[in-house]
Amino acid sequence: MSFLRKCLWNNQIKRFILSHPNNGSTRNKSSFIYLQQIFTKPESDRIHYIKAFVLLFSGYLTYKTVNSKLTFIPHVNAATLFHNTQEPSQLAGRRAQFNFIADVVEKSAPAVVYIEIKDSRRVDFFTGRPLTISNGSGFIIEADGLIVTSAHVVTSKASAKVEVKLIDGTTYSGEVENVDLKSDLATVRIKAKNLPTMRLGNSSDLKPGEFVVAIGSPLALSNTVTSGVVSSAQRASDELGLRGKDMVYIQTDAAITFGNSGGPLVNLDGEAIGVNSMKVTPGISFAIPIDYVKDFLKQSRGGRKSADLPKKLYLGITMLTLTPQIMNELSQRHELMLPNDLKGGVLVYKVLIGSPAYSGGLQPGDIVTHIDGQPIKSANDVYAVLQQTKAKELKMSVSRHGRNINLIVVPEDMN
Repeated sequence: MSFLRKCLWNNQIKRFILSHPNNGSTRNKSSFIYLQQIFTKPESDRIHYIKAFVLLFSGYLTYKTVNSKLTFIPHVNAATLFHNTQEPSQLAGRRAQFNFIADVVEKSAPAVVYIEIKDSRRVDFFTGRPLTISNGSGFIIEADGLIVTSAHVVTSKASAKVEVKLIDGTTYSGEVENVDLKSDLATVRIKAKNLPTMRLGNSSDLKPGEFVVAIGSPLALSNTVTSGVVSSAQRASDELGLRGKDMVYIQTDAAITFGNSGGPLVNLDGEAIGVNSMKVTPGISFAIPIDYVKDFLKQSRGGRKSADLPKKLYLGITMLTLTPQIMNELSQRHELMLPNDLKGGVLVYKVLIGSPAYSGGLQPGDIVTHIDGQPIKSANDVYAVLQQTKAKELKMSVSRHGRNINLIVVPEDMN
């Protein structure tokens, strides 16, 4: 027994004897034996007890210390943690810095108009008004009411009427003044004054990668805005199979739809650098360069009216030549079912309601492969047939959803 243990043992014996004079009793003996067992236990057991006591006491001190410190943590509102500490002026400055598209739209949109083509011979069953057969967009270039648009928007049968709606909702009757079917451009005149106008830029200065904004009225929703970049500033028409092999087109990934056709493609300076023409697939759209518009306007003012009007017959469709590149793109995107043996043709992009093509059963997405037995490889082949044929009806072979079908279309005289 160690010295410390002996001292503790002797002290306990003395206390026991003093407090229990009858130490000879059985009860006192048992108590004495119990004390002896405690103080004669192996040293390792006592060390365990001491360690446990020290750990418990340390834990208690730690708890009191931490608890006292926690009481001094200030209250923080969750909203304060996520509150933007920037001044409103700083936020407004950042917004103005990156809202360049909104600035372009604010400057350009007032000059954009919605154009609707109505058939005066056909009446809507519910409203009793002339039936709408087509719609598109345009933009005002002169304050006295001269509007530029696409020829395919306004080129229709003689009974068609043109209505123009401004951004403020005012509607005017329009008159088609000049048409150039080759470049797909036209001008419309309305009787109004002091109208907002669109500035014309220079498409020759356009570079791939520039931001552009397409403004129009898809699905009759006035002044709908899409934006993108210029993919190619000079896409040759022979690459696309489009009409007019001496033309180039602006390719952009800004979405251009039926209603956008004829509307302006605008640069970040708020200048029209193109006329929206058509979309081939999502991400691939085309616009007519504004330099062609300038040439067209110059010729029109020089007295040349309704250029390229030898075409007499009217089908009422918008077409796109299927080149190998376009066919490959459509196949990869699974947007058009093409027969394996199809080598080319003309894609029917749009069919005007009430037109000869509509009455004959043509549908958007059809691919015209033959007319009256003649192979059709491009849109120019279709125009050539319309100019040369003397037949009253055209027998068309088309591919629809991978199936070949035959249709009969009776074209109408545009005049």
